[in-house]
This record gives sequence, structure tokens and C-alpha cells, in this order.
Amino acid sequence: MFPHTERASDTALVEGLALGDQPAALAFVRRFQGAVFGIALSVTRDRGLAEDVSQEVFLRAWRAAGTYDPRRASVLTWLLTIARNAAIDAVRVRRNTPAESEALERLIHDSIRDPDPTEPVLHRIEAERAVRRLRALAPEQARAVVLATMGGCTAAQVSQLEQIPLGTAKTRIRTGLRRLRDLIDEEEHHE
Repeated sequence: MFPHTERASDTALVEGLALGDQPAALAFVRRFQGAVFGIALSVTRDRGLAEDVSQEVFLRAWRAAGTYDPRRASVLTWLLTIARNAAIDAVRVRRNTPAESEALERLIHDSIRDPDPTEPVLHRIEAERAVRRLRALAPEQARAVVLATMGGCTAAQVSQLEQIPLGTAKTRIRTGLRRLRDLIDEEEHHE
């Protein structure tokens, strides 16, 4: 068993999760529930759906804990990647076709605008971080990333909406996501 799970390292908690250690699993959820819910809410924009997504994220993390490799990503990056993917999956299930162009434009605008000061503090902090990271990208990369991750668009749909070749759309999405991952890693090293 993992004594002092509340003070255990993130990696130790994942190891405990993989072994089925209940105190480690509980500490893992407590440590990361705010960040997971924040990313789920920012993608789904629906509190109830974000709660469902958060539960799914911890189930996926539990199932994948044995395969976690700390050399590839920090626990937070690994878990937020699972969260983002689960949230996108949930949004796609709810909507079989991408939103109309006007709605996608509004989504892009809302994603990189200054956060609303009336939002709950944790969500606002996560939103501010996400906006800061998106603004660090080239504008065309930020648009492609928002369309793909939050708009639920495929690369082909991004290509069509942005009126660019498919290869360019794929490159913008891939390069933008890679840059976002680098920014998250840099932030974690400075904390």
C-alpha cells in the first residue's frame, strides 16, 4: 500500500492506481479532478457533460495506468490529453455534423477572448491558461487547433473551412498541438 498518498509524487500515484491501491486512487482523483473538470468544461461547454467526461477520464486513466511512461509526458500532461480526447469524443457523439461556419467562428472568437470574470475561479484560471497558450500560436495555427479540438472538425473539414490544402490543415493542427504541448511542459517545469 502507498502510505502518505496525499504527499506522494504524481508518478507514485499512477503506480498505485495501476496496482489497484484504493488510497492512491482516491488521492489521484483528488489531486487532478479540478484540472480534468476544467479541460472537460472548456471543451464541452456543458457542466453536466463535463462531469460525465471527468468520470470517464478517470476510468480511462485507471485502465491505462499500467502503460503510463513518465519519460513521454508528465502525469498532468498525460491525464489532460486523455481528458481532451474524452471531451472531444463526447462532443462528437452529441453532434454528428460540424457546426455551421458562423458557430465555428464564434467558437474560435470565444476560445481566444479574455475570460469572463464571473466564471468560477478554477475554470477561469484554466481558461486563462488555455487562452494564453492559444495566443502564443500563430493565428492560423490557433484557428486550426480550435476548429479541430473544440469544434470537432476533421482535418478535411478544417481544410474546407479555412480554404487551404488538406496537407496545410494537417500541418497547422499538428504543429499547433505540438507547440501547445511544449508550452504546457514549459509551464510545468517552471511551477
